[in-house]
Amino acid sequence: MKWTIPNILTLLRMLAAPMVAVMFLYFSRPLADWLALLLFAGASITDWFDGYLARLWKQETKLGTMLDPIADKAMVLIALTILVGYTESSWTPWIVLPATVILFREVFVSGLREFLGDTAGTLKVTKLAKWKTTAQMVAIAVLFSRGIFEHHHAFIGMEWAARTGVALLWIAAFLTLVTGVDYLLKALPFLKEDE
Repeated sequence: MKWTIPNILTLLRMLAAPMVAVMFLYFSRPLADWLALLLFAGASITDWFDGYLARLWKQETKLGTMLDPIADKAMVLIALTILVGYTESSWTPWIVLPATVILFREVFVSGLREFLGDTAGTLKVTKLAKWKTTAQMVAIAVLFSRGIFEHHHAFIGMEWAARTGVALLWIAAFLTLVTGVDYLLKALPFLKEDE
């Protein structure tokens, strides 16, 4: 194992994922919303930096390649769980369906990669999948900001954050679905039974 700065950034992002949930367990709102937003946004930014620095400094490692998608998935899945649990009930149905699509696809693609083993290189991350991750992270950050507006009684900001966040989450869910189908189609030749 090689501990480079990009790998450390990835590991910090992975550790930040459960800390987002901890904010809501130990702090009251809106402080929990602020801390979760800052932690989530900061960790999301490292997603771009760790890959960029690894390529720039020629420090791409197997450890980083393994940890990066795990950190991304942990951040998104834990944050979505928190949002579904802590969102005002009138907005919950609009968040649950795209969150379900995202959760299902992430588990499905992880299962495909695990099953394919050595041939999992077939499912390398595509540019569209990177856009999907970006859309998910931006949507989640905007939805976390909604809680801040709500507790400061800023109705206009709260409505803007809710509508924008939900719209972005649906876009993210669509991209998530498209990339999931793409990975499935790429995996199909490896799933055929031997004649």
